[in-house]
Amino acid sequence: MKKDARPDIQRPFKLAHQTLCVTGINFERKSLLGYVELTLFPQRTDLRAIKINSKQCRIYRVAINDYWEASFLYNDPTLEICQDDTKQKSLDYFESCHINTMNAVDPDLGNGEVTIILPSMAFPFVAELRSLKVTVEFSLEEPKGGIHFVVPDVEGTMAERGAHVFSYGYENSSRLWFPCIDTFSEHCTWKIELTVDSDMTAVSCGDLIEVIYTPDLSKKTFHYYMSTPTAAPCIAMAVGPFEILVDPNMHEVTHFCLPHMMSVLKHTTSFIHETFEFYEELMSSRYPYSCYKQVFVDEAYQQSSTYATMTIFSTNLLHSARIIDQTIVSRRLMASAVAEQFFSCFITQHSWNDVWLPKGISGYLGLLFMKKAFGNNEFRYYVAKVMKEIADYEQKVGVIVLDPSNKEPGLYFSIRNPHTSSPKYTEMFYKKCVLVICMLEHRMGREHLLQVLNKLLALAYTSSQQKFSANAWSNIKISTQSFLNIISTVTGKDMVPFVELWVVQPGCARFSGNFVFNRRRNVVELDIKQDMTAKGALKYVGPLTVTIQELDGSFNHQFKIEENKTRFEITCHSKSRRNKKKKIPLMTGEEVDMDLTAMEADSPVLWLRVDPEMNLLRTVSWEQPDYMWQYQLKYERDVVAQWEAINALEKYPTPATRMALTDTLENEHCFYRVRMDACLCLSKVANAMVSNWAGPPAMMTIFRKLFGSHSCPSIIRQNNFTNFQHYFLLKMIPYAMAHLRNIHNLCSQDVFKFILDLFKYNDNSKNKYSDNYYRAALIDALAGTVTPAVSMVALTGQAPTAESLTADTKLILEEITRCLNLEKLLPCYRHTVTVSCLRAIRTLQKFGHLPSDPSIFRSYSQYGIFQDIREAALEALIDYIKAEKNLEELLWVLELAETDPEPFIRHSILNSLVENPPFVKGDTENPLNSPALVEKLWKMMNSGTSHDSKVRCDLADIYYKLYGRTQPLSAANRENEMSQEKRAEMDEQIGMSLDKLLSEQLDEDDKPTGEITGSDITDVGVKVESQAKDAEKMNDTITAEPEESRKRKAESPLSDRERSMESAFSQEAKPEPITCAEGSAFKLKIKIGAKPLDEPLHVVTDLPTTTTPSSSAPKTPSFAEAFLKFAGLSKPDDESSQSTPPAATPLVSPAPPPKPTFTLPQMSESISHLSEEDSADESPPVSPSRKFSDHSSFASASLDFSRKLPVDSPAPAEVTQKSERSEVRELSSQRETSVSRDDKLRDDGSGKWHKTKKKKKKEKHKHKHKHKHKHDRHEKSEKSERYSKADKSERMFASVSQGEPPNSSGASNASPSTQQQPSSPEFEVM
Repeated sequence: MKKDARPDIQRPFKLAHQTLCVTGINFERKSLLGYVELTLFPQRTDLRAIKINSKQCRIYRVAINDYWEASFLYNDPTLEICQDDTKQKSLDYFESCHINTMNAVDPDLGNGEVTIILPSMAFPFVAELRSLKVTVEFSLEEPKGGIHFVVPDVEGTMAERGAHVFSYGYENSSRLWFPCIDTFSEHCTWKIELTVDSDMTAVSCGDLIEVIYTPDLSKKTFHYYMSTPTAAPCIAMAVGPFEILVDPNMHEVTHFCLPHMMSVLKHTTSFIHETFEFYEELMSSRYPYSCYKQVFVDEAYQQSSTYATMTIFSTNLLHSARIIDQTIVSRRLMASAVAEQFFSCFITQHSWNDVWLPKGISGYLGLLFMKKAFGNNEFRYYVAKVMKEIADYEQKVGVIVLDPSNKEPGLYFSIRNPHTSSPKYTEMFYKKCVLVICMLEHRMGREHLLQVLNKLLALAYTSSQQKFSANAWSNIKISTQSFLNIISTVTGKDMVPFVELWVVQPGCARFSGNFVFNRRRNVVELDIKQDMTAKGALKYVGPLTVTIQELDGSFNHQFKIEENKTRFEITCHSKSRRNKKKKIPLMTGEEVDMDLTAMEADSPVLWLRVDPEMNLLRTVSWEQPDYMWQYQLKYERDVVAQWEAINALEKYPTPATRMALTDTLENEHCFYRVRMDACLCLSKVANAMVSNWAGPPAMMTIFRKLFGSHSCPSIIRQNNFTNFQHYFLLKMIPYAMAHLRNIHNLCSQDVFKFILDLFKYNDNSKNKYSDNYYRAALIDALAGTVTPAVSMVALTGQAPTAESLTADTKLILEEITRCLNLEKLLPCYRHTVTVSCLRAIRTLQKFGHLPSDPSIFRSYSQYGIFQDIREAALEALIDYIKAEKNLEELLWVLELAETDPEPFIRHSILNSLVENPPFVKGDTENPLNSPALVEKLWKMMNSGTSHDSKVRCDLADIYYKLYGRTQPLSAANRENEMSQEKRAEMDEQIGMSLDKLLSEQLDEDDKPTGEITGSDITDVGVKVESQAKDAEKMNDTITAEPEESRKRKAESPLSDRERSMESAFSQEAKPEPITCAEGSAFKLKIKIGAKPLDEPLHVVTDLPTTTTPSSSAPKTPSFAEAFLKFAGLSKPDDESSQSTPPAATPLVSPAPPPKPTFTLPQMSESISHLSEEDSADESPPVSPSRKFSDHSSFASASLDFSRKLPVDSPAPAEVTQKSERSEVRELSSQRETSVSRDDKLRDDGSGKWHKTKKKKKKEKHKHKHKHKHKHDRHEKSEKSERYSKADKSERMFASVSQGEPPNSSGASNASPSTQQQPSSPEFEVM
C-alpha cells in the first residue's frame, strides 16, 4: 500500500492527563464557568509555544505550572472561510478556502485556535523535557454549538421545569465547550469535576468517585475519573434533574431520564444487558470500561451520540410496551452504541484516513446483533437495501473513498477532513465501511475476523493499563497498516489486495449480463459485462459466484473476472423434462412441486443469480425471461432473491406476474418486508393492466380474507396486533390500494369507500398495542387517493372555495379535521397522526383541491412544537416554496435554519432543501433564483455557521444543488455589470480630466490673478473621489467625516494613473479651506498662495442609496454641490430625501480658519430646489449609451447673483436655468478656440509660439505683482470677469466630477444668443 501523501506532522508535546472542572452552570443566562489543566510532556527542547483547540470560549487567564502567567494568541479562521472581500462566489473557491481553513486549526497537523507563548521561566523545564501543567480559565456564554441548554418556558424552579444541559458535536467538536487537544489521536487520562445545584444530577465520562456538597447544601460537585486513556472528542457531560435507574440485570449499567419518564425508560432499556453479553461472547473479550451510562435528553442533536462510558440518546427513542414500530429502531441504535464503546471510543482511528476501521467494525458488530435479535432475513434484507443505496449514491452524486490519503474523488467538497465533507456523503461513507467489513468477513471467514478483533482488543487493553510514556498507548489507536499487520500475524493471510481494491479505490462493481441455453451441447452460455462508463464504476478483478437453479437442484459456479466482458460456459447437470412431474430440490434442501408449463421445453434452467451471498459491493442488471423471475419469487427461499424478483417484475405487467405477486402476498411463510414490497409492486402492475383488469380491485379480496369480519367481510375485525406480520400488512395494503387508478387515472369509488370504512370501523379497545401508527398509515392512504383536480383554478383562474370542493374532497377534509382535533385532546405517541395530517393537507394543496396557504405549516413549525411535527411542517413548507416560487418564504426558512434554538431542526431544514431543492440548476428564469438568495446562502455558508460544521456543509450541498460548482449566473451577471460600469466611468472621468488639464494649461495666460481655477479648487481641500462605489453603497448626498473615521479607498488597477492625474492638477498656490461666517454680508473670502492644508476637505460619496436596477452607475457629486451643502444653501433635511444625512453632520475636518475671510451669506429657500433632484430616492432608467445619471447640480443652473441679498430677505422672484449640456458645449467651444489659436502658432514653425508663451509668462508675473499692491483700483472693473471665469471653472469641474463627456467635435451646437453668462455676486479679495 502507498503511504499517506500528507506529511505526518507530530505535535511537539504529548498529553498525559487533563482535568476539566466546571465550577458553575447558569441556566438562566445559558452560561458556564470553569477551567482546564493539561499535563503535557515536551518532545523537543526548543518548544516555545503550545497550540490547543478552543472555540466560542472566553479565556481569562493562562498559567504554566500554577506560577507563571503566559500570554496567548487566539485566531479562529473558521469564523469566516473566505476572508478576503471576494467577488467570486463559486463553490470551488469556497471549498479550497474551506479545507485550508480547517487544516489551519487541525490538531493532527499541529495547529489550533489558541497559541500559548511559554514564559522564559518555563524554558528549563522544556530543556529537561519535564512535564508542564497548563491551566486555562474560561467561560462560555450563550453558546451557539457544542453544548445545548434546554430551559422550558414554564413556572417553577429549574429542576421543576426540567431544565437540562448536555454537550454534543459533529465528529471532533469538544473544542466548542472546553479547551483541549481536539483529536482522536491524542489520548490521556481524565479527571472531571462538575459543580451543579443540589437538585441536579451531573453525568460525565468515567467512574463516579464521590459527590461533595457545599456547607450550605445549595451546591454539589460530582467527581469523575477516567483511568483509561481517552481522546477529548469522546468526553461529554449532561446535567439535569434526571431520574436514575440502575439496570437490574447488569449493575454496571445506569440509565438516566427526565422526570416522569421512568416507566418507559424501564421498558426501553430492559434488553441492554443482552448486548453486552452478546459482544463479549462474540469477541471473547470483556467490556473495556468499568461502567456504562445511558442518558436520554430532549432536543438531542442526533438520535444517538456515543462517548466513552456513556451515550446521549434522544427521549424520542423511549417507548412503552404498547409500541411496535419504535422497538426495532430503538434497539438497533442502543446496540450500535454499545458496539461503539469497543471500537470508536476505546479503540480510535490514528487519523481521519483510518476512520473506516472503527466505524466499520462497530457497525458490523451492530449488524450481527440485529441478526441475532431480529433474524437472518432482517439482516440480509438490510444489507441488500444499503448496498443499493450506496450504489445509487455513487452513480448520482459521486464515488466514496474509504481511505482518501492517496486519491481525492474530485467532488465539490474535500473528503480529507470530516468538517468539510457533505453530511450525506459521510452517512454513505459509514454505511460503506460496514459493508466492506462484511465483505472482509466473507473473504477471511468469520472465525478469523473475530480472532483479529479479539487481538486488537487485547493489545489495546494491555496498552491502556500501562503508565504514561511516549509510545505506551499506541495500540489503542488503529490504522490501516496496523490492521493489516495484525491480520497477517493472526491468520497468515495477505489482505493488501483486498484493501487496495475496496478501500483505496472508489466506486463499486457494476455487472450486467444474460445467458442462452445451448440444447445441443447442454450448456448455458453466460455473458457477463462490467459497465465502466457509468459514474462510480469500479473495475473488479477477482472471483464471482453464479448460482443456477436447475430441475435437478441448485448449483454454484465460481468464475474469475479479469476483463470488462467475459463469456463463460456452464454445463447443466440435468436435462429437459417434458411433462414429467417430479419435485424440484431447492438450495435449502427442500423439495417442492412446480408448474413447469411456462418454461421452455428444452431448457432445464429455472433461474440464475449472480453473487447470491452479496460477497461483493456491486449492482447486477440481469436479463432473463419473466417466467424465471416469477419462479424465483415463488420458490426461492432467500429474501434478497425475492426482493430482486419483485423489482424486476414491475417491467412485466402480465396475468402471470399478478398471480405470482398475489401468491407471495398470501404466503404466510414469506418474510413480511417482502410481502410489503409485493403490495407496492402489485399496485403498479394493476395500474399498467387497468384496461384488461378483471375482478375486484387488487388486494381487496386478500385484505378481507385476512382482516375482515367472519359474518361481514366488508367490515374489519377489531384490532389485534399480536401477529406482527399481519400488523405491518394491515398498514401497507390500504396504502398500496390507495395508489390504484382506473382508466381515467382516478382512484375508484370502491377503493375510496373501502379506506373510509377502515376509519369508521377501527376499534382498538381490546388491543394491547397502540394503533397510532396504523391510524397514521390510514391517513397516508387517504392522501394517496387524491389526484390532480380539474378545478376552477385552471379554467377561470379563481382559487378553490368551499362550494367548489368535490364530495370526495369534503370527506377527506372532514376526516383529517376530525383526526387533528382528536390529536389535540388525546395526543398519540410521537404525534404520528398529526404528522400524517400535515402531509395530507399539503397533498390537497399541491393537487389544487385547497388554496396554497403556508400559514398552517408556519404555525406548526414554531419552536416548542414536537420535533416530528416541526419536521413534517417544514417539509411541506419547502414543497410549497418550490411549487409557488415564493422567495419570501424561502428566505424565512433559511433564517429559521440559521437561528432556530434546536440544532437538530437546523440540520433537518437544510437536509429537506437538499432533497427537494426550490429550483433546478440552470433555471435562470425562476424568480427564486435571485441575487438575494445567493447572498443569503453565501453569507450563512461563509461566516454564519462556524459553530456547526454539519450545517455549514449542508449549506454547501444546497449551493451545489442550485448553482453547481461555478459562480451563480445571477450574481455573476450583476457583478459583471457593476464592474463594467465602474471601468467605463473611471475611464471617462480620467479622459475628461486630461481634457480639462490641457485646456487649463493652454488658457493659463488668460486667467486673472484672483481667479479660482479648477486646479485651485482641487487643492482647496475638496477631494472628489472619481471612482464610483457600488451602486448599493452610493448616495446622492454629500457628507464628510473626520479624517480618522474615513476608510481608506480601495486600490484599483487605475490607482497609479489617478495619482499621476492628481499630481498634474496640483499647483504651487493652494488656498485654505472655505469657511462661512455667520451673519456676514454676501461676500466670499479666500486667501491666495496659502500653504497646502494638512487636513484637506474630502467629499465622501460612499453612502448607501436607493437606485433602480436599470441605473448604470451612481452619480458623483460636484464641488459646487459640496460647497452649497457646506455653506448651508442646500435644501433642509425635512424636505430632502430619506437618504440625505442630517445637517449636523460636519462637512470638513477641523482646521483653523484663515484670517482674511471671504463670507457667503445664506441664500433664501427659493433656490433650495437645486438639490431636490440630487436627493431623490429614485433615479430614472439610463440607457446603455449613457453611463452616468442625469442629475441636476450646481453646474446645471445659472443663478442671478447681481443683487446683494440680506440673510433674511425674501427669495428672488425668478431663477434663470440653463441646461447642463448647453454649458458643456459652451466650455468646449471656448476651449476649442484656445486650442486652435495655439495650434496655429505651433504650425507656423517660426518659433513664434515659444516666444509668445514666454512673453505671456512674463506678463503674468508682472500682473501678479501689480495686482498685489493695486488690487483696489482694478476691483470694480474686473469684478464681473473674474467671477464669470470662476463660475465657468466650477461648472466645468462639476461636469467632470459627474462624468458629463465634453463635445467631442469641439464645436458648440448652441447659438451665441442662447449662451448666457451668469451674473456675478459682489466679492472682495483681501
